[in-house]
Amino acid sequence: MTLHLKPGTSWDEVFGQARSLAPEAFESDRLNNLIAGEWQSIGETRGHQNPIDQIEIPGPPRIDLQSANSAVTQTARLHREWAAVDLDERKSRVASALEGIREARDTIALLLAWEIGKPWRLACADVDRCISGVEWYLSQIDRQLSTRRPLPGPISNIASWNYPLSVLVHSELVQVLAGNATIAKTPSQGGFHALTLAHAYMARAGLPVTLLSGVGAELSEALVSSSELGAFAFVGGRSNGRATLERLGDFERRHILEQEGLNAWGIWDFSDWASLGDHLRKGFEYGKQRCTAYPRYVVQRNLFPKFLEMYLPVVEELRFGHPLAVENSDDPLPELAFGPVIHRSKADELRLAFQEGVIGGGIPLCERDLAEGRFLPGQDTSAYVAPAAVLEPPRSWSLHHREPFGPLDSIVLVDSEAEFIAAMNVSNGCLVASVATDNLDFAARVREEVAAFKFGVNKPRSRGDRDEVFGGVGASWRGAFVGGDLLVDAATDGDRPLFGNFRHGSLMPPDSDR
Repeated sequence: MTLHLKPGTSWDEVFGQARSLAPEAFESDRLNNLIAGEWQSIGETRGHQNPIDQIEIPGPPRIDLQSANSAVTQTARLHREWAAVDLDERKSRVASALEGIREARDTIALLLAWEIGKPWRLACADVDRCISGVEWYLSQIDRQLSTRRPLPGPISNIASWNYPLSVLVHSELVQVLAGNATIAKTPSQGGFHALTLAHAYMARAGLPVTLLSGVGAELSEALVSSSELGAFAFVGGRSNGRATLERLGDFERRHILEQEGLNAWGIWDFSDWASLGDHLRKGFEYGKQRCTAYPRYVVQRNLFPKFLEMYLPVVEELRFGHPLAVENSDDPLPELAFGPVIHRSKADELRLAFQEGVIGGGIPLCERDLAEGRFLPGQDTSAYVAPAAVLEPPRSWSLHHREPFGPLDSIVLVDSEAEFIAAMNVSNGCLVASVATDNLDFAARVREEVAAFKFGVNKPRSRGDRDEVFGGVGASWRGAFVGGDLLVDAATDGDRPLFGNFRHGSLMPPDSDR
């Protein structure tokens, strides 16, 4: 079977579509920065290798600290004006922005495929979840803001690359709806083209938004610790999160830091293997490059043969490869579990981690061959990783306490309930965890001991971005809890208590899972 690129989906064609839709935001060889609603051709642009085939595309237009400080000041001025805008007018403008994003949905999705390697269905879902999520807030915002007011300054957002629309743009639009101006920094690893196109429609709708590119550490004085900011929101890994928290300085200011944790499935006294297999198969979507992915399995030892009988066929059936490659020109884009990981250096890191786990004494339970993927003839595949799993990795393993952020699983066997809980809590807090068990009394007991914000019984948990509370436990979260009403509360001041795990928000929301 020989594959070729689906007609109309080449990088040049997709970039051309973006330029025709938003010429103010895209130049022939670069992207512009958006400063307080106005596009400006500033910042240094370098080439960026896309993860699909390593062909160079325009990189983010990186600005310096002086420009970032100026952008914060301009956005702060715009924030004061926007806070006085009538709610009905804010709703109308946000709805207008959503309509533009909806019209550009396919182009944004193709940009996501090229920039961050998302298969077509998942790229479309990222855009669709953003739209439907914000539509829910449009229907609820009158009630949610009845006793709330905007923050004293704009909200700065630094988010990871994996969900540019359904996490970052979604949050920005809710923040704007609540009466705040927003600042967002594009992720350096990818997503900046998709974000630029989405923000073009936000700017056209008259929303008070700023979109900047640059190195986070160099711009932190402006985007993290500036006294002109009303709040700061971060989504990313723990190492960057810790550094950001140190730069925050003023802990009185509203802050939300969502950080990684090693989410685990625990299997104990269990028999419904077919349903668990369905959950695990879906869990490989996007190569587990999600903060709510489950890369660790904690398995009761006497259930391991049944677990293996279920798990190995799931991994062997996974389809991966070039997200835009088809056999015939009129074929639909392929249904894949995942494409490349975000960068070839990440692919190298995952391959080395697998080898490290095995050399240290772990058992190579599964290692698919990259040649089994769907690729174009002669294509560069250096950013692709085939699924793999290590059984009983050594405690010295570099991934024993942290998530791999890729299709590399680990399985740990336990004999007692105490061992089970210890293995589930190995990363000092995580965002989600689940148990597969027929024993609901066991589930109720360990639910109180597992350090995860969301806890599932015979089902996975997810972030959720409409009417579901989201937060973290331990080192996986700092700041206000968000989701539903709490996402609006996190972006406003008012009489209701602000729930979270920071100085002025020590209470757990009453409708959470903990």
